[in-house]
Amino acid sequence: MSQVDINKLQSRIETLESQLAFQEDVIEQLNSEITNLNLNQQTMLRQITLLAEKVTSQKGSVVASESEETPPPHY
Repeated sequence: MSQVDINKLQSRIETLESQLAFQEDVIEQLNSEITNLNLNQQTMLRQITLLAEKVTSQKGSVVASESEETPPPHY
C-alpha cells in the first residue's frame, strides 16, 4: 500500500470514529431523556391513582340531598 492509500484509510477511520463518538453522545442524551420521561410518567400515574382513590373514598357529597334539606322558612 502506498502512503496515499494509508492516509485515505486513516482519514476515513478518523471520520468514522468521530461519527461514532457523536452517535454515542446522542444515544446517551436520548437514554437520559427517556429515563426522565419514565420517572415523570410513574409520578403522574401515582398521583392519578391517589387522586382517584381520594375521590372514590369520599363519603357523600358536600351538598345535602333534597330529602335532607330543611324547607325554606316560607313553607
